[in-house]
Amino acid sequence: YVDAQTPARLSCYSTVNGSIVASDVHEAMEQDVDTAVTAASIAFPSWAALSNEKRAQILHKFADLMERDADRLAHLEAVCNVKPVKLLCEYELPQAVNIFRYYAGWCGKIHGESYPTNDGFLKIVQREPLGVCAAITAFNAPIMGMAMKAAPCLATGNTLILKSSERTPLSTIYLGKLANEAGFPRVFSISSLGEDIPHMGINQISFSAGVGKQIAQAASQSNLKRITLELGGKSPSIIFPDAKLDIAIPWCVNGILVLSGQVCFASSRVYVRASIKQQVVELMQTSFEAKYELFGDPLDKEVEFPPLVDQAHFCKVKGFIDRGKKEATLITGGDAISSKGHWMRPTIFVDPSPNAEISREEIFGPVVVIIGFNDEEEVIAQANNTQFGLAGAVFTQDINRALRVASAISSGMVGVSCCGVLDASVPFVPFGGYKQSGLGRELGQEALAEYTQTKTIVVK
Repeated sequence: YVDAQTPARLSCYSTVNGSIVASDVHEAMEQDVDTAVTAASIAFPSWAALSNEKRAQILHKFADLMERDADRLAHLEAVCNVKPVKLLCEYELPQAVNIFRYYAGWCGKIHGESYPTNDGFLKIVQREPLGVCAAITAFNAPIMGMAMKAAPCLATGNTLILKSSERTPLSTIYLGKLANEAGFPRVFSISSLGEDIPHMGINQISFSAGVGKQIAQAASQSNLKRITLELGGKSPSIIFPDAKLDIAIPWCVNGILVLSGQVCFASSRVYVRASIKQQVVELMQTSFEAKYELFGDPLDKEVEFPPLVDQAHFCKVKGFIDRGKKEATLITGGDAISSKGHWMRPTIFVDPSPNAEISREEIFGPVVVIIGFNDEEEVIAQANNTQFGLAGAVFTQDINRALRVASAISSGMVGVSCCGVLDASVPFVPFGGYKQSGLGRELGQEALAEYTQTKTIVVK
């Protein structure tokens, strides 16, 4: 670790009661970014030239250390984050470890192409690393976001500068200690907070943040750096009348309540055939209200649903709800669970207009809209009536209809008889969105292309 070159500092706060959990956290300002980029640039040639076996060994070692220190990482993340330790220990940390092991396995398997020589020329296409890359993680998933970005970046021979959200930097800072212990040279830098500098020495940037469009603009105005971007979603779940409701309801409920709705792929719209709409509304209301006892302190190992990240975000979500009361019928929720903290009661609206704000905008809270439909063509049009296209879901026992509708939904990921299934795709298949949900793909083999560029060599 090195000290910041300016006196800029900030504090981290508990999501439960607003108390300070860490102070004097150093911010990386412009001169610190310069230092990090210089170090990453110097380290790049030797890291790119390192044997595939050695690079894989270091990635595996880092995964082992994350596994060893899982309890410590879970505590550091939960203490100022919205991620309960239960979810961290049972899902996120094991998945982050798996991502590093998966991409360690890709070291040495990134192949090129060659083409026939019948014209007298041998054509060779090879993939090469980009150089210095940067990654910015969102407040709701600093560890998982780090793994999704850092693992393919480092496996392909690039160097990386990682920046956490200012709300949740503690687990990321600790990862710097593990990176040193794993044996990474200066190829994996932790830049704590600070400004988003469109540095000319950075060739690629990957980010998951609400300010993504501004960052993309800054990237284009610097050195046309390549970008991988995830911006959020307004994911639809479609329930047809032949669906098994004992399967569909739990998936739709958990799909919006996971992290109290603070996930990009939250299932925030549920479309139901009119003939069963009232039944679905009643079942979801009962399930929502039964979840109250599972809301609490993220550090409590029995808690499944955390508070909203801070007072500002609570007020933002409450604003959506208050305006939504003028656009739709409120069935349950809509207020705080208690007078202390930032817990929002799970909220259901029914039948907003297609152009209502709560039907089209990402709320990032435990708020779902339930909308009736009459036929397949109508519901596909409604599901696609949004600027986002990250995820979706279809519930039916007719596999032909399931595949037909899944193909028609304009989203990067669609579940059949399930929703909100990023865990099912980690780390093997690509994750990313259509439309304004982002650019590029993370995870799977597809992510390797985000961190490499092709070179064509022609031999006479």
